[in-house]
Amino acid sequence: MTVRSRSATPLLLAAVSLLAVSLLAFAALCWCRPVPMADALVYRAEGAAVLHGGDLYGLTVTKWRLPATYPPFAALLFVPASGLPVPVLKAVFLTGNVLLLGCLVHLSARLAGRPAPLPALLAATAVALWLEPVSQTLLFGQVNLAVVCLLLWDLTRPPGARGKGVAIGLATGVKLTPAVFVVHLLLRRRFREALTAATAFAATVLLGALALPAASVDYWTRRLYETDRVGKVWIVDNQSLQGLIARALRDPAPGLCWALPAAGVAVIGLRLAARTPDDRWGVLLTAVTALLVSPVSWSHHWVWCVPLIAVLLADGRLPAALLTTALFAARTMWLLPHQGGLDLRLPWWQQPLAAPYPLVGLAVLVSAGRRERGAGATGDVHAGPSAGAAGDSPAGPAREPAQFSARRSSASRMR
Repeated sequence: MTVRSRSATPLLLAAVSLLAVSLLAFAALCWCRPVPMADALVYRAEGAAVLHGGDLYGLTVTKWRLPATYPPFAALLFVPASGLPVPVLKAVFLTGNVLLLGCLVHLSARLAGRPAPLPALLAATAVALWLEPVSQTLLFGQVNLAVVCLLLWDLTRPPGARGKGVAIGLATGVKLTPAVFVVHLLLRRRFREALTAATAFAATVLLGALALPAASVDYWTRRLYETDRVGKVWIVDNQSLQGLIARALRDPAPGLCWALPAAGVAVIGLRLAARTPDDRWGVLLTAVTALLVSPVSWSHHWVWCVPLIAVLLADGRLPAALLTTALFAARTMWLLPHQGGLDLRLPWWQQPLAAPYPLVGLAVLVSAGRRERGAGATGDVHAGPSAGAAGDSPAGPAREPAQFSARRSSASRMR
C-alpha cells in the first residue's frame, strides 16, 4: 500500500461515515413523519392509465386531487411504476433519488471543472441531501434530479461528442421547461447540438402521439394551456418570479404585473447566458432564468442549487458558496404562516423569507450583468461572470469551459 493510499483511507472512511449518518437521519425523519410521496403516486396512476386505457389527463390522485401535468411521453416512462405496491414504489423512488443525487454532485463537479475524488463526492452528497430542494424532491418522489442529471450530463460532454443534444431533447419530452436549453444552444451558435436536441424532443412527441393519440391531442391542444392545473401560483411553494410578485402585491393573478417583468428577465438572462465566455455560467444562467420566468417553479425545482454551489466553490468564492448553501438549507418559506390564504397576507418584512430562491436567482443575474459591464469597460473579454447570492466579489482567474478542463482531469491525477 502506498503512502498516498494510506492517507486517503481515513478520508474515505470519514466520508462514508458521514454519508451513512446523513442517510440514517433522513430515513429516521421519513419513519417519524408521514411521507406521502404524492408525485410518485401521480406517476404510478399515469402509468396505470396508459396500461389500462384510462383517461390520462382526467385522473386525480391523493387527497390533494393532483392531476397529470407532463406530456404523454412521460406517462409512457411511468408504466413500470404502475405494477409496484405503494411501499415498494416509495422505496424505489427514495433509493433512486439518493443515487441520482450522487450523480448530480459528480456532474456538478464536472461542470465546475473540478472532478471530485470519491471522499469529496460522498461528503458533498451527505450535505446536499439536506438542501431543501433536494430533500423535498425525495419526500415528494419527484423526477427533478433525473431531469437535471440528463441535462448536465449532455451539457458537460465534449464538443462534437456523438449524439450530444439527445439527452436534452429527452429531458424536454419529460418536462417541457428544459426546452430553454435548446434556445441557449441556438444563442451560443451550437446549431448542430440544438438541432439534435430539437429532433430528439420531436421524437418524444411523435412516440407519445403514436402510443396515446387521444391523450396527445388532449394535452397539446388543451391541457398544456391550463396553467391552473399545476397549482396556485401565489402559495409559498411557488418560488418563481410570479409567486414572488403575487405575494408581494397580494394578488392571486398578477397578470401583466408579472408577465412584463418575466419577459424582461427572460431576455436579459438568456442574453447574459449567451454572451458569457464561460460555459459553466452559461448553463447556470440559463437554468436560473428558466426557474425565474416559469409560471410555477416549486421549491423542489431548484435542485440547480447543487451545481451553483459547486461552481462558486470552484471559483474560490467561499463566502458566496456558504451563503447560498445556507439560504437553500434554511427553509424560511415553511417557517411562515401559510395555511389557507395566509400566503397573500404576509407583511412586508416576511416577503424575502417567503421568496428566498427567486431572490437568489435575481442576485445571480444582477451579479453576472455587473461582471459583464465591468469586463466590457476594461476590455477583458475573457472574464466570465462571477455570480452568487452574496453579490460580487473580486474576480478570480477566468475558468475555461468544463468540457475542456475535463480533458485534463486524467493528467491532473498523475501529478
